[in-house]
Amino acid sequence: MDFTLTDEQTMLRDAVQSYLAGRYPLVESRSAARSAERWQPAVWQAFAAELGILAALVPESLGGLGGGPEEMMVITEALGGTLVVEPYTGTAVVGAALVRGSGGAAADALCASIAEGGARIAFALTEPESGREPWDVGTTAVRDGDDYVLTGVKIVVGDLPLATHLIVAARTAGERLDREGLSLFLLDFDAATPPTGITAHYFRTIDDHHTGDLELAGVRVPASALLGVEGGAWEVVERALDDGTAAVCSEAVGIMRRVVAETVEYAKQRRQFGVPIGSFQALQHRMVDMSLELEQAVAATYLAVLNLDADPRTRRRAVSAAKITIARAARFVGQNAVQLHGGMGMTEELAIGHCFKRLTAIETEFGSATDHLRRYAEATAD
Repeated sequence: MDFTLTDEQTMLRDAVQSYLAGRYPLVESRSAARSAERWQPAVWQAFAAELGILAALVPESLGGLGGGPEEMMVITEALGGTLVVEPYTGTAVVGAALVRGSGGAAADALCASIAEGGARIAFALTEPESGREPWDVGTTAVRDGDDYVLTGVKIVVGDLPLATHLIVAARTAGERLDREGLSLFLLDFDAATPPTGITAHYFRTIDDHHTGDLELAGVRVPASALLGVEGGAWEVVERALDDGTAAVCSEAVGIMRRVVAETVEYAKQRRQFGVPIGSFQALQHRMVDMSLELEQAVAATYLAVLNLDADPRTRRRAVSAAKITIARAARFVGQNAVQLHGGMGMTEELAIGHCFKRLTAIETEFGSATDHLRRYAEATAD
């Protein structure tokens, strides 16, 4: 199997890396993430206008570039290596997959807006009483004349404070654990003044990303807010979640590449007993183990990305295998990098501590290793 990037993909990677290297310093990005604004809008507009990466996964017929999983991998790995906190995966990967898979005039218009940088999407799926199954949804959408009335609670809605649009998964039929009966609803959203009936609570996570919780108390939306077919959203949701899982796996690879490289360089410079600590055989073995974990993570991520368009069962196996591998590698590489850097490893000044925090968050984002072990077992069962 050939894993070599095409000339176009190489140019895309180089363009993203070059832009970020010159205009995304760590100190400024962390300060922006912790400010009242929470992000850098100018960077987002550059993603749309200068780099075109927000249009990468949008069909050409809707003003996008018509890229596929490989382009997504190239972009998210580059963003990971620079610790970008802007909501790329939530909007350009998961959000785009949800609206692209749903179809319809509203979805097509939103896809075009994503490509132009005007739309930022938060996907409200998880609930306080949800079990380990992503389709465990208790929020209801009841038809009332020409409207639907949404009632329920959503937690840890990624990128919520930055969103211009909210996609809510709600049950229009069936019981909590039924895959059938799930529907998606599109709402305009303003973090400063949420729509009537919605109470939002925002918070910053340990990796300087932003999320929030939602209370939906009889939120009335028009029937036109329904995305796709009523009750038939699960297949669209599952594919979007798999796209998002593959994206954060690729992001983790980008972060781990940086961590391993900076740890090796630090070991060459840091001196103990009159010699570089990188000359100590025990530490050399440790860094080799980190490199091996990274290479396994790279291979698993390639497997997931190259199977995103395969049949659902094959896709589930590949994506879950990658997430399991990434969870293990992220913990091993992150923890050992911090240890090899000593106390400096967790300071604000060094990128290593920020990389470690993001890798820690990725371990459980889109499902933990335990969740994906069970999913992998189900996908391989006869």
